[in-house]
Amino acid sequence: MALIKSKSFFLLLMILVALLGVSVGGTVHKVGNSKGWTMMGVDYEAWASSRTFQVGDSLVFEYNNEYHDVTQVTPNDFELCEPSNPLATYQTGSDMVKLTKPGVQNFICGVPGHCDVGQKLQIHVLPASLGPVAAPVPRPVRSPSSLSSPPLADSPVNNAPQYQMGPSPAPHSSASTSRVWIGFCSVFLLLSLIFFV
Repeated sequence: MALIKSKSFFLLLMILVALLGVSVGGTVHKVGNSKGWTMMGVDYEAWASSRTFQVGDSLVFEYNNEYHDVTQVTPNDFELCEPSNPLATYQTGSDMVKLTKPGVQNFICGVPGHCDVGQKLQIHVLPASLGPVAAPVPRPVRSPSSLSSPPLADSPVNNAPQYQMGPSPAPHSSASTSRVWIGFCSVFLLLSLIFFV
């Protein structure tokens, strides 16, 4: 009887490890891809718009810390490129920032002039459970000249709501790949213990 309880407990523990191996952690986003955090050659607005950021993900800023830093600021200070009241400052040259809450996050280079030429990043962090969401796209307002359009223009097919997908998911990173690998190995180990022990 003790052996059955022990085996059941071990089985439950292995299932828990397998599930956690797949769900723990988040995607690691290297800011600016191979160019990193720099003031030349990177459109950070375009970079951010091509990704989905969620609570649990991390941003990695890689840069030359003799010429740059990473300053997390309020939305107002982001618009003004004002680093004097930082929420956080990073200066190692290889900084990882964990995204712990949903909402807008703002980062600038605090070196004078760098933010003004585009070394700034604003991201929208989603709660961990959300992914890309379809949202209705507003229809254009009709001008008076378009009111005399052919009868088919008002057909139900043309008046159906149109949808646009949100930001595309982030490309697979080593973090997301390793979580899947850990989950796979845990399930394999679990199955081998059930059938071979």
